[in-house]
Amino acid sequence: MLILLLRSFKKMIMRKRFQFIFLLFLFAALHLSAQENGALLKDSSWSFHFQLTVIAQGHPGFKALYSGTNSLSDKYESGATSITSTIFLGRKLWKGSAIYINPELSGGAGLSYSLGVAGALNGETYRIGDPAPVVSIARTYFQQHIPIGHTDNENTDDDVNQLADKIPANRITISAGKFSMSDFFDKNSFSHDPREQFMNWSLMSNGAWDYPANTKGYTAGIVAELIKPKWAFRVSSVAVPVIANHSKMEYVFGKAHSETAEFEKKIMIKKRSGVVRFLFSYMASRAPSYQEGLNALKTGDTTLLNVISGNAQGNVYGGKKTGLYLNAEQELTSDLGAFARIGWNDGKHVTWAFTEIDQTIHAGLSLKGTGWKRKFDVFGIAAVVNGISADHRAFLKAGGYGFIIGDGNLNYGHESILETFYNAKLFNSFWLTFDYQFVNHPAYNKDRGPVSVFGIRGHFEF
Repeated sequence: MLILLLRSFKKMIMRKRFQFIFLLFLFAALHLSAQENGALLKDSSWSFHFQLTVIAQGHPGFKALYSGTNSLSDKYESGATSITSTIFLGRKLWKGSAIYINPELSGGAGLSYSLGVAGALNGETYRIGDPAPVVSIARTYFQQHIPIGHTDNENTDDDVNQLADKIPANRITISAGKFSMSDFFDKNSFSHDPREQFMNWSLMSNGAWDYPANTKGYTAGIVAELIKPKWAFRVSSVAVPVIANHSKMEYVFGKAHSETAEFEKKIMIKKRSGVVRFLFSYMASRAPSYQEGLNALKTGDTTLLNVISGNAQGNVYGGKKTGLYLNAEQELTSDLGAFARIGWNDGKHVTWAFTEIDQTIHAGLSLKGTGWKRKFDVFGIAAVVNGISADHRAFLKAGGYGFIIGDGNLNYGHESILETFYNAKLFNSFWLTFDYQFVNHPAYNKDRGPVSVFGIRGHFEF
């Protein structure tokens, strides 16, 4: 798989367009990094970080009685490679306030163009667009901390989109602009970041949360947080896609928007820290219902079917989706942590932003390598079970297609995924990860699979 990664990466960098923008991007990052001992980054008014992640995956052929437009290929696939590179810039404006800007290079493609598995296999890839790497502004948002009463201050370290500062321990924090919902909601210390942890979509976030985002995972709006030392409550109102899982967004309150609320509680079990998070979401959009999709299949209404599959813009508002989610993490020892999530949405209207999962449950363990004298290495293992609503099943059974799954038929079974990885720190700022995923009933179909997916990841950051 290491040879696979190197060959795939070599093919990518041979593209002249990629060579130019990647070198320009890397030069900017290294230029700023070289100033780390200078006035700019020595000044706590600034924060600068950089990351580069390359993931390559492949799978052998597997048994499939039939395949459809959105099926994972049952033939041998190799060399599906993604790349992302991000500059994280932060600047303090006045007391308690800052602005964050993240230029990002992203490109490449997942296995079968990220189709055919509801718990998609690479959290760094997306479904549409030119696979050639391009640069965009991933995040641009303003943040303000407001103290509550006579409160103590707590120190924050210089980190990604975080300034080294003293901020109120009891505070209201307002963030407004362009960001990812996962920056604020459904966090988990052991299972949240596909650049360093699990790669599967349904492990990096709660798979049943159709969280509002464009195809690259970003939205625009406002987040308000009430933060106390032992608990926090946060709410948001943000934009949703005009077309399912596309880049164009809209915010039309009363017709197209999304609200999310989360309560977070810190806990202690046998002097070991943990966190429990309860999440509620609501989305209004142009999403049709699965019942409308069934009628469209019977009448041959290709216009509506193209809306559901993410290939056309709908003209009718009225799609509504609510969901409830639980997220927990707990230290078991100084090196071992456990985590779990449960999620549910009503499954009446079609998936509009994240992935086609209506119910999910997963659990796993994360172990640091201290016991074998590799304290910066991490071994992880987790299992996921995903499901869909009765209406969603009927639509797929009748030959319907969403924007990520659809085999033209369906012999329904829960999609189950086992993922394990070993992330090794090889150099001061470089990690290499070997990853394995076993997928049973891909896209909820007993007539296809199982399939084994092998991956390798290189990650550089400073």
